[in-house]
Amino acid sequence: MGSSVQTNFQSNLGGFGNPGLQGSEKIFIAVAGNIGTGKTTLTQLLSERFGWKSHLEAVTNNPYLADFYTDMKRWAFPLQIFFLNHRFKAHQAITWGPGSAIQDRSIYEDANIFARNLFEQGQMEERDYQNYLDLYRVMSGFLTPPDLIIYLRKSLPKLKEQITKRGREYEKNIPDSYLSSLNRYYDDWMKNYTMGKKLVIDSDDLDFVQRPEDFEYVAQRIIEAIDQRDLFFDTKGLGASVAKVSADVLLK
Repeated sequence: MGSSVQTNFQSNLGGFGNPGLQGSEKIFIAVAGNIGTGKTTLTQLLSERFGWKSHLEAVTNNPYLADFYTDMKRWAFPLQIFFLNHRFKAHQAITWGPGSAIQDRSIYEDANIFARNLFEQGQMEERDYQNYLDLYRVMSGFLTPPDLIIYLRKSLPKLKEQITKRGREYEKNIPDSYLSSLNRYYDDWMKNYTMGKKLVIDSDDLDFVQRPEDFEYVAQRIIEAIDQRDLFFDTKGLGASVAKVSADVLLK
């Protein structure tokens, strides 16, 4: 039942309505990844480096998140609706805003990874999931996809290490199976993503804060991924990517 719902859903991902960003002198970047990959840190660093407006994920002001990790089945649907609403408004603000922007997790991840995972693990009822997907299809139809999605891939042991390090009380008991499923769905989504450019980076050995060369490596890969990069970046002084950084990059 779950696979047929997902198959039908994946065939309706196209967008319409808003004018595209391509051709204008601004870009829209989204940073994607599982819980604990370092998305928010990278988003903030890239925002500071390139002068992009950052749109961060709603965590501290989220009224459902702590309850969700206590009782996923009870709070899965309202949490996903909250995120859908939050990310839709952020996406629209970026599209219609005057300058370049970077978003910490995209609306597409909510549907393709998180809601799907909750439904297929039995944490969301089918009627709620169908209702959610119907709403998502309508909302995403009014969105122009990002110019580039950066997917930070991280293994389960490294995810757990980062989650422990940042010490959020409500995240301490996230099941390994939940994180592993999210990783699988992220890989599946990226493999089939065709709405724009994508940059996939294995981030197990990257530390954007403690090792500046790691951040420089990612910044360079982003510059190389963007068409007409001279419109958006001051590329003077940017050297070649750091060869010793261990990363597996897929760019299409």
